[in-house]
Amino acid sequence: MKILFVTSEAHPLVKTGGLGDVAGALPDALAAEGLDVRMMIPGYPAALERAERLTDGPDLGDPLGFGRTRLISARMPGGVPLWLVDCPILFDRPGGPYNDASRADWPDNHRRFATLSWAAAYLGKVGDGKAWLPAVVHANDWQTGLAPVYLKQWRGPGPGSLITIHNILFQGRFPRAILEEVGLGPDLFDIDGVEFHGAVSFLKGGLRFADRINTVSPTYAREIQTPEMGAGLDGLLRHRKAALSGILNGADYAIWDPARNPNLIRNYDAETVAEGKAACKRDLQMRMDLAPRPEAPLFGVVSRISDQKGLDLVLAVADRLVEAGGQLVVLGSGEAAEEAEFRRLAEARQGSVAVQIGYDEPLAHRIQAAADALLVPSRFEPCGLTQLYAMRFGTLPVARRTGGLADTVIDAREPNGTGFLFDTASAVGLWTALERVFALHADATAWQAVRQRAMRQDFGWTRAARAYRDLYRKTIETAN
Repeated sequence: MKILFVTSEAHPLVKTGGLGDVAGALPDALAAEGLDVRMMIPGYPAALERAERLTDGPDLGDPLGFGRTRLISARMPGGVPLWLVDCPILFDRPGGPYNDASRADWPDNHRRFATLSWAAAYLGKVGDGKAWLPAVVHANDWQTGLAPVYLKQWRGPGPGSLITIHNILFQGRFPRAILEEVGLGPDLFDIDGVEFHGAVSFLKGGLRFADRINTVSPTYAREIQTPEMGAGLDGLLRHRKAALSGILNGADYAIWDPARNPNLIRNYDAETVAEGKAACKRDLQMRMDLAPRPEAPLFGVVSRISDQKGLDLVLAVADRLVEAGGQLVVLGSGEAAEEAEFRRLAEARQGSVAVQIGYDEPLAHRIQAAADALLVPSRFEPCGLTQLYAMRFGTLPVARRTGGLADTVIDAREPNGTGFLFDTASAVGLWTALERVFALHADATAWQAVRQRAMRQDFGWTRAARAYRDLYRKTIETAN
């Protein structure tokens, strides 16, 4: 089964969040299950620098009038074959994959990701010229949402198409005027096409025209069919309910495993977790200027700072957390106002609260290893990966019961508990869960039992890869 996996980011070439982690791990797991999977991402400077074995591939000419485009054949560092869409005028620039240095969206994002989608659809239709022709084009999020649209608009035989929703809030919405610019006719600007509240939505196009739709957890698949969680697309998703499924993401334990993690001062496993985490806590307290208090419950946050992630709730309970004897360490970036609030909190609570704005991959691993609990108070969470990493590190998640958090964390009050869940997205709801954390942490034997049980959970990618293999078969059947 030949699969073209197209994405706007993939670790370790380029990563801004969970999509990068998923795209960096799932294709490897698919290949291990015997699928002939090849990836496609834009030819960002970082991707061209970090990919391996670059050679010339098909010349696509100037497909949409935005600039000469070619495919570069390469490999991911893990060995999966890779196509880089090389169009320097669109992708050879400083800054991030979606934003400039000031965090403003690139004004030509519609051109950039229409070109990526066009290249994926083209390869899906005609292959690479060397007898490789995919049976499924697997698109991911709005940045590749036009690939299924192009495939359906170009008549004749072609592959099945699947689109995965990693976060339905990000929809790729652009003015009506860009429709013809990206090679689509005016007939598509209606409720049964790509039109969404007077704009063009790349994601809506993918959801409307893909043969199958999936998202990254079973609970989120149900939630996005409701007005509260569907971000305006719930009606379309209910209409396409028969084509919609949810497959829980996995964790890449080759990277997120405390037993062999090079970022930690001391490695550990479920049998040596108490000693290992104590050493890692001492190390992090020293690095982050926290008071050297081994007995203090240390709460970690590794997250985007946004309304979705519920970090305003952390700010609301932080003083009570410190007064109850806890410490807090935060790593993340996002909304400027909340970033400033976290900085003020750290200044006011020196020795008890440490904050680093930005993203630091080694520090993220050190926080997971040092913390006793990880705060994940999301208002919604398609899947979440940090709670999966936390459990493998023996760090108990404190999470709102939503999306993938509900599918992966078992409350400590249950016989097989692995963390702490709360229902109401409020400071009261979070604090009620934190009171239970403090109480359990005071019982060293009970805490150790839950911690070891969390570490023995298996959320590796093999299970997910097998589910995707079955979904690809259904996609091919649907397309035919």
